[in-house]
Amino acid sequence: MSPTDDVALAEATAVARTLVGDAVAVSRLVTGGRNSRIWRLASGERAFALKQYPSRKADPRDRLTTEVGALRLMERHGIDTVPRVLGVDGARGFALLSWIDGSDVSEVSNADIDAAIVFLAAIHGLRAAPWAAEQPPAAEACLSGREIEQQIQGRLARLRDTARDERELVDFIDNSVAQRLAAESPKARRAATAAGLAFDAELPQEWRSLVPSDFGFHNSLRRPDGSLAFLDFEYFGWDDPVKLTADIVLHPGRPLDPPQRKRFRQAATRLYGGDPAFARRLSAYLPLFGLRWVLILLNEFIPERWQRRVLAGETGSWSDVKARQLAQARAFLATLAGKLEA
Repeated sequence: MSPTDDVALAEATAVARTLVGDAVAVSRLVTGGRNSRIWRLASGERAFALKQYPSRKADPRDRLTTEVGALRLMERHGIDTVPRVLGVDGARGFALLSWIDGSDVSEVSNADIDAAIVFLAAIHGLRAAPWAAEQPPAAEACLSGREIEQQIQGRLARLRDTARDERELVDFIDNSVAQRLAAESPKARRAATAAGLAFDAELPQEWRSLVPSDFGFHNSLRRPDGSLAFLDFEYFGWDDPVKLTADIVLHPGRPLDPPQRKRFRQAATRLYGGDPAFARRLSAYLPLFGLRWVLILLNEFIPERWQRRVLAGETGSWSDVKARQLAQARAFLATLAGKLEA
């Protein structure tokens, strides 16, 4: 263990003792989140999870407050497939959560897709509940077609600026991603217009929903009885459910096969179909969300993003990780058309 790890363990142990109110044994979960650290606590027969969030200096987004607010909202309304908040140390950036026994969801079944829809339906049902209005916008909410375009352009500019010496990366984003964007943006605008949508206008509040942004089977656990529990609500908030649906259909971390994508997309259309334009908006914007995911796969090229990965437990060399991510981005773009099929 490095001196830095020793310091982190000592801090986590001190926080854990205060929040649990008893002696604890602390161990690091190397399978924790890609941005936050997860510690497993044992105190007698009891087990807890201690989550350590990134410093606000490294990431101005208040991940702790967002996740704690989301979990408490779900607890008030009886949603029991998520951890419970047992304590918070806001000054040092920790939350004490109930421990959920489970394993990685390595294979996704139709029953898992149905369980995810049931969970999303429960959250969608909270949008008119007390405390719902207090929830923030979801991280990188996309409430218009123009916002999706702007986020893509912003990611392109940042990659060009911070990785200008990465020749393969620059060639890929200039000659593949940017060219694809130049073709897809006008098509998305035409599709939106044909569907009677205002590409540049924000979605009215009545069609927005509370969503667990960055939701998917990569942030799930399979419990011993085979059911799913859902984790990681640092990005929770108000958004267009089209973005949530697109992210699950396209997510490279736990890719769905074509029948599963179709199953989820049809179920989401039923769930959010109170908005008469939901299905048309999803079809119009899905290619843009695909390009957005290509660029998300390249986050590791950005130094501060890489440092967050290291602090969260990434052990590979930066050069190896960048090569891996660039290969994944190329493969994702090459197969994107097939992922867009209804």
